[in-house]
Amino acid sequence: MPIKIVMVCLGNICRSPLAEGILASKLPKEKFVVDSAGTGSWHVGKNPDSRSIATAKKHGLNISNQKGKHFNATFFEEFDYIYVMDGSNYDDVTSLAKTETHKEKVKLILDELFPGDNVDVPDPYYGLQNGFDMVYEMLDEATDLLAKKLIEKHS
Repeated sequence: MPIKIVMVCLGNICRSPLAEGILASKLPKEKFVVDSAGTGSWHVGKNPDSRSIATAKKHGLNISNQKGKHFNATFFEEFDYIYVMDGSNYDDVTSLAKTETHKEKVKLILDELFPGDNVDVPDPYYGLQNGFDMVYEMLDEATDLLAKKLIEKHS
């Protein structure tokens, strides 16, 4: 049974699709499944933002076929790890947790780089393309550490 990881942001069109694509590219597909979702439901069934798609493509990743999903309480049973992009996502996700075990699954993705500092991945939605590039770099660095940790733990 593969290890399942979900990346979560607000709308599931900017940060979490990038995080999903980047992390999935670094993990063996036979052992790990990476997905993404949003705490809001506005973009369910929609593709990622065109700027996220362009940023991923620049780095050799194709995230254009991803479809937006809405994070709900069933995800705690379905996924082994839940990584959120910011403190607001953390609060939204943990508010749905029914047990302490569920709550313990939720981590800020940038805690991989800055343990305990509660650093947010900024939402690039209302900005320019360079904001998406900056988010990609942050997530690429964080997922390098995360992928290494996951592979070591589950090998």
